[in-house]
Amino acid sequence: MSLSPKVYTWLCGLFAALGSVTFGYDLGIIASVLPSENFRETTGFPDSTAEGLIVGCLLLGAFASNIYVGSLADHFGRRISIIVGSIVFLLGGGIQTGAQNIHYMYGGRFLAGMGIGMLAMLAPLYQAEIAHPSIRGRLTTLQQFMLGIGALIASFIGYGCFHGLTGQAQWRVPLGIQLLPAIPLAFFILLLPESPRFLAMQGRDQEALLVLARLHAHGDVNDSFVIAEHREILEQVALEKEETRDAWTLLFTSKSNFRRLLLGIALQFSVQMTGVSVIQYYSPQIFASIGIDTSTTLGLQSGNSVIALIGEALCVWFIDRLGRRWPLICANALSGLTFVIGTIIIALFPAGSGNENASRAFVAMTWIFNLVFSSGIGPLSWAIPVEMFNSATRAKATAITSSAAWISNFMIAQVSPLAFDNIGWKYYLVFAICGFTNALFFWAFLPETRGIPLEELDYYFEKVPLFVPGSHVELRSASEREEELRRGRIVVGHGDLKEVREEGGEKDGDV
Repeated sequence: MSLSPKVYTWLCGLFAALGSVTFGYDLGIIASVLPSENFRETTGFPDSTAEGLIVGCLLLGAFASNIYVGSLADHFGRRISIIVGSIVFLLGGGIQTGAQNIHYMYGGRFLAGMGIGMLAMLAPLYQAEIAHPSIRGRLTTLQQFMLGIGALIASFIGYGCFHGLTGQAQWRVPLGIQLLPAIPLAFFILLLPESPRFLAMQGRDQEALLVLARLHAHGDVNDSFVIAEHREILEQVALEKEETRDAWTLLFTSKSNFRRLLLGIALQFSVQMTGVSVIQYYSPQIFASIGIDTSTTLGLQSGNSVIALIGEALCVWFIDRLGRRWPLICANALSGLTFVIGTIIIALFPAGSGNENASRAFVAMTWIFNLVFSSGIGPLSWAIPVEMFNSATRAKATAITSSAAWISNFMIAQVSPLAFDNIGWKYYLVFAICGFTNALFFWAFLPETRGIPLEELDYYFEKVPLFVPGSHVELRSASEREEELRRGRIVVGHGDLKEVREEGGEKDGDV
């Protein structure tokens, strides 16, 4: 019995997200590497600034990759770009594993970051472009789910190596393991179909039709849904040909594109202002402030990673049912609330107070925060940007929004050690406040994008006013729009509705 088209497409998206395992692992493993006595000796006993730079070089590399990855994806395709990203990551990971001094770590982390930056941008881009509208969210949120798997693996391996190994193996082994997920991704990604939207942009219309049939109809090129979707893509690409030549300019000169670009950048910056990276990178220092030692912290982080994975699985399940807008709003408000409570606990019961119940309550708050973040904020920060833009601007726009993620992440990595040293628990007030301001911002300005075919997003964003509440713009269900495509009804340009007949002709219809 053959797989259903949606299951096959979902599995393609799952494999493409394998690079996110390296992303999650690399982010998570550094917390167990930095305290290793042999690592500190090898790298010259780095101070807090140098440790922040070791963490931050990964993020700087990811930021640098977004300068070129959008153009690379548009010229050579999504799959070839994923291979390049995997190779760059493998080089960086190898240098880290064999590091002889701190400069090796800086260079290896930077190169690995370049690879991670490419893979983190390309996976949701590819997933969005191969998906049925009704399951697009379930594909693009796999990015965060696979990141969670990487972080979970890192937490257990980091804990085991920290306690079970000594000397160089204590940190070289966990750093070497990060290479494993990138190897099958580099070798086998070409077995997956190329993005049909990329093929259409290259004028390879017949190949695009064959890929759509392979993804959505068991290879049947005469399927009504495939014919209509192919026609809608070609019509939209034809309209975007002029735009493709000036895609960078149009992102900043078109009001609709610029609005979406700002929303994507704000979304990625807002993620870091929840405090997630502070907890991820500096958990030993944070837990020490409440009286919990490094060994116990690494064990608690393993439990935290399990909770994150549960949250990410929940997001994959509900994203195409509940949408994007309200889960993001509610998750930000709840994350702010957990930081309010956690900050009060640290302020009242610092290290040395001997209050074990306070320590337990603080750990509970970090776990609740992680569940909330992983079930909403994290996955949606990658899923929303890739489904806001048309084919002409999607890769380049997503590169810009992703670069905002890395530069804001780097900012937090550099500022946090100094903030801990100078203002202590008061630093957490920033994230307590920002959770609520994030929620207010997205309530005011972020439209819902669930289930809208990618080719119809330009028209949709022109209809939705800047201030979203009370706009009453109707959003049909994804299944209803897919059924219209099966009947041959496509939307092109600024909402012009056409009906594709079985024999390949078309007739105009009412909007």
